[in-house]
Amino acid sequence: MIGKCKAIAHGSTALDYIFREGKLGYRLAFHNLCSREPKAIYEEMKVVSNYNSRCRNKFLRIEIGIAPQDEKRLPVSEFMGIAHLFAKRMGLDNHQWVAVTHKDTDNRHIHIIANRFSLYGEVYDTTFVGNKAARVAEDISREKGLTIAKEVKAERKHQKTKANPTREQIKQQIQNICYTLFDKYKGTGITGHSMFLYELNKNGISIERMKNKQGKVYGLRFSYAGQSFKASEIGREFGYHSLQKNFEQDNNIESKKSHLTIQEPTEKKEQPNVDYQLVPRSRSSISRDNDTPQVQNSIGAVADTIVSAADEVVEGLGDLITPTAQGDDYAETAWQRKLRNQASRKKKRRRGL
Repeated sequence: MIGKCKAIAHGSTALDYIFREGKLGYRLAFHNLCSREPKAIYEEMKVVSNYNSRCRNKFLRIEIGIAPQDEKRLPVSEFMGIAHLFAKRMGLDNHQWVAVTHKDTDNRHIHIIANRFSLYGEVYDTTFVGNKAARVAEDISREKGLTIAKEVKAERKHQKTKANPTREQIKQQIQNICYTLFDKYKGTGITGHSMFLYELNKNGISIERMKNKQGKVYGLRFSYAGQSFKASEIGREFGYHSLQKNFEQDNNIESKKSHLTIQEPTEKKEQPNVDYQLVPRSRSSISRDNDTPQVQNSIGAVADTIVSAADEVVEGLGDLITPTAQGDDYAETAWQRKLRNQASRKKKRRRGL
């Protein structure tokens, strides 16, 4: 048996629902009520609940589920006893409530609609009321020898499927073969990877690549003797990425070693000093050893032409750029400046300055 309880505001709708034709089974109890129809019951409950205008959820909805195996051996009188006992354990003796059964599902169950306000104006405390209803249902089930929903749920949750002994034996065989070959060829590169797959196929173990909707491989599946296993069931070393990674690491080391052994030592050539220099090297310092004789002759002819042209320019300028001409001009200029200074001093003395 299972019990549920919740505070609601739509009391009229809830009463109409439990008395609906096609669902209604038996009218079990009318506690502290004179009316027998849903509308009259609601108006009668409303008279009491209207004394408190601050409370919004003025009704309680309770559901009591009976297990199918218990329903067959319970008469209607027993349902009535369960409804009264449940309401009493919930503390609804001084409240108005109505209880009926429904037959619209596979198992018969009880509905109780109660006024949250007692006949003395007290408000029913709904703190953890759902947990309270579950505990009351469990206690009543134990007393009456009914099925306890909590124990059935726990049994289903922790119940384990029995392992197939044949499948477990085949799985053990695959693990033994895979680990033996893995230890044998691990660290031997691509060749070892190929031999690992070849030996598996030789022993009757086939490997299937699992692909997603986009066509990308995401895992491996090992098949042997009509049984199929995921790579994670065989061992964490045999996943799609981990298996490749184990062989790729050794393969990289092997390739490096082979490269070092095949490469022959070569003589070192003297490299020119290419360090950064503050003053760049002149053109005359560049080596011309590798130039051909024709290139060297042409470079010499161009240099002779440039030198002769410079000599002709110097000769044409004549004495304009000679040191003596520059010295005479300077002395003449200094003598004239001296004469002008003397004449200026004479004029000042005459004026009495």
